[in-house]
Amino acid sequence: MSHPYSEQVLRTRLGPTALLLVALTACSADAPAEPRGATAPPSAPPSAPAAEPTGTGPGAGTDAEPGPDAGTDLPPVASPVSLPAVMREEARGELGGSRLRRGEVLETTDAYTRSVVTYRSRGLTVSGVLLRPRGEGPFPGVVLNHGYIEPSAYSPGQGMAREQDHLARAGYVVLHTDYRGHAGSDPASDLDLESRLGYARDAVTAVRSLAREPYVDDERLGMVGRSMGGGVTLSALVIAPGLVDAAVVHASVSSDYVDNLRQFTEPGRPDEAAELYAELGGPPETNPEPYRQLSPRTYLDRITEPVLALHGELDETCPPPWADATQRALTGAGVDARLETYPDEGHTFYAGWRSMIERTDAFLTARMGAA
Repeated sequence: MSHPYSEQVLRTRLGPTALLLVALTACSADAPAEPRGATAPPSAPPSAPAAEPTGTGPGAGTDAEPGPDAGTDLPPVASPVSLPAVMREEARGELGGSRLRRGEVLETTDAYTRSVVTYRSRGLTVSGVLLRPRGEGPFPGVVLNHGYIEPSAYSPGQGMAREQDHLARAGYVVLHTDYRGHAGSDPASDLDLESRLGYARDAVTAVRSLAREPYVDDERLGMVGRSMGGGVTLSALVIAPGLVDAAVVHASVSSDYVDNLRQFTEPGRPDEAAELYAELGGPPETNPEPYRQLSPRTYLDRITEPVLALHGELDETCPPPWADATQRALTGAGVDARLETYPDEGHTFYAGWRSMIERTDAFLTARMGAA
């Protein structure tokens, strides 16, 4: 998808507004993206497999028959635990998603109905919540990728509650993915979770699954990720160029995998770090290439969507230099990218949240175009 938009960094000095919102839990509120000392993600109880109805339009690639040269123009694979390996899954049509299976209705408001849903992601059942506006549609769709929340304490749809409500009231069909290993999703290995590749697969298939629904306009799709979910969003964009029309990241982790490894995994989950080193042939100091291949920064030139990043200048969890470096890399790769910073905000947006979500809404609306 092509979107005319000037490449620039806008450092808008956005002071706090009068509204102070109540804090939410974990990465949707004032909590570290990946708390130091967090325990390893446990295995979630398996859920019943969801059917994979056939469909047309985006996401119907599940049954596609790629040609013999599919994926031959992709970056080389240094490890099966790598973004280029997942790019090949995409090229083979393995990330097509499925129709959404509706479950329990959690809430009915004056503007939308919020329900538990499941979808298929490369052989696994993944749960999430769906917010469907009142009316027939078709409505634009947006997938939300939440930040780190300890999986054993995670409940369906947890995280980004404010964003879910605002965007649904603004007329978007919102699919908030729980990711594999969370809530009602199938279990996943510690390695799959620690690499974040499983989450990126689930974000791609969430978009494809959402696009299959008849009340969703599959020509107007977006993605928003917060904290760890910002990194998941960037990985999804490099895996599947053209997946959405626009993407927004809030208080994102680094686009360099090693930054996140040093900040979160090594001090908080040393056993998982050791498992990763064993799988990748050593730590980054002795074998850097596999870690480059886990970093979306290495492949930002594959991104075709415009990207907006919003970041607090007082963020100690995901330091502002990470956002600066990602912005430089995005524009250097020719991506239509913008970074806006908030001088009085930390990792969790409080007084500036209203400005942030309104900027997000305006950006998505402008890039998605009219119905």
